[in-house]
Amino acid sequence: MLKKAVTNLPKRTESRFDVPTAISYLEGRQTIIKNFGDIAKTLRRTPAEIAKYMFKALAVPGGTRGSELILQSKVPAALINQRIKEYTKEFVICNECGKPDTSLQKIDGYTFIKCEACGARRSARL
Repeated sequence: MLKKAVTNLPKRTESRFDVPTAISYLEGRQTIIKNFGDIAKTLRRTPAEIAKYMFKALAVPGGTRGSELILQSKVPAALINQRIKEYTKEFVICNECGKPDTSLQKIDGYTFIKCEACGARRSARL
């Protein structure tokens, strides 16, 4: 009966954590990420932390305007989304349990990523 019950269960296709795809457009020589505020809210990080990583990873200067991120260069959308996924893997997802319930903590000048689900803590290179 257990095997029959397991086979009748619906398949889980949707995870509870999906990083939104960046909606970007070009404005002259600038690339603007329109939904940057939503991305930061989903990742549970401040826009400044993510923006700092994006500027460094893409090697372009930029700034923020409201909930938008402005990159001072033409950057393909695929590259932007790839860098956001890399940030998520490195600074949001817990290495121990694989859940996105983490927070950044600064202790004595060092930054740690602490998982609120399993309690694991590891250092972060920011």
